[in-house]
Amino acid sequence: MTSRTGFFALSAVLLLVAVICVGEGVQLIATGKPLGVGLGVCAFVIPGIGVWFLRQTVRFGRASERMARELEAEGGLPVDELRRTPGGRIDRASADEVFARRQDEAEAAPGDWRVWFRLAVAYADAGDTPRARRTMQHAIRLHAASGPAPVAG
Repeated sequence: MTSRTGFFALSAVLLLVAVICVGEGVQLIATGKPLGVGLGVCAFVIPGIGVWFLRQTVRFGRASERMARELEAEGGLPVDELRRTPGGRIDRASADEVFARRQDEAEAAPGDWRVWFRLAVAYADAGDTPRARRTMQHAIRLHAASGPAPVAG
């Protein structure tokens, strides 16, 4: 199963659970008992938080895909230059070399979303997912601030 298929399957399950939870919340509130009303309200809040996280994840994915397509059209996507172990894992020293280069690029051009995108990929290759996500979010903010991409034609 691809990650995209898995994401859509889990999203569908989340939405189904949210609908069921809201239905149960309505029934709990209808009891009129204080405990039932309190649990019913929670049954509305918790799915709302889950749907909000799902929405944020979808927005993040779409924005990063849009930026990747734009970089690809410009010929600026990072090239996979990492050495790999015989088992196919990324060689840590190789990832550190590429990361250092990408970090220098980001420091040299702090307002360019392209270098931050490539730095986020380097963080991911180095196995630092939280920093990769924060860096990609920074790249998304810079991209949004730079305005729409020029239309070819």
